[in-house]
Amino acid sequence: MSNGSAAIVQKLWNYCNVFRNAGPSYGDYLEQLTYLLSLKMAHERTEPPFNQPSIIPVENDWPNLFDYEGIALFPPASSTLRE
Repeated sequence: MSNGSAAIVQKLWNYCNVFRNAGPSYGDYLEQLTYLLSLKMAHERTEPPFNQPSIIPVENDWPNLFDYEGIALFPPASSTLRE
């Protein structure tokens, strides 16, 4: 696994821990993780070799969530998921 892939996997596990500890139901938890993965995939389409315009508003895009760790992730991630 490349360093970039390992970082993504680690970030996803961090999100899993935050959502699990925040207490949503299993269905909500799965929905949130699926949406976060969709955000990541949409962001990848904006980078080379694709270079497509983003379909996600900048304030809700993956890079804005990637800077948060632990419980600090929950408020911005919840806001993004609501949007």
